Amino acid sequence: MEFAIASSLAFMLFFAALEFCRIAMFRHTVEHALYEGARAGIVPGATASEVTNKTQAILRRIGVNHAVVDVTPAAINSTTKEVSVRVRMALDRGLFAPAFYFVGKSLDRTLVMQREGVE
Repeated sequence: MEFAIASSLAFMLFFAALEFCRIAMFRHTVEHALYEGARAGIVPGATASEVTNKTQAILRRIGVNHAVVDVTPAAINSTTKEVSVRVRMALDRGLFAPAFYFVGKSLDRTLVMQREGVE
């Protein structure tokens, strides 16, 4: 009886810790994807679709297929002074176990970088 109570509590804490670590991994990967995507967009000749593809490719490495990537401006040209990349994703999608703490919560990050060679 004691083992049943203690083990169920231990498993609950273990899976909760696992899900919080997964959220931390999501946050870190989103920040990395933002940086790499924005970096791809600030070089001369870059397009918004390249930025989106680069950002989504990094997110797919950890199984995030449901993130929304927005690039501003939608058309990058030689006079564009800065590129903004925004990633939005629901936190309750992509977790291993049902984590009620993250239901309805989302991760929304934006990174703005100045383009190279634009005065």
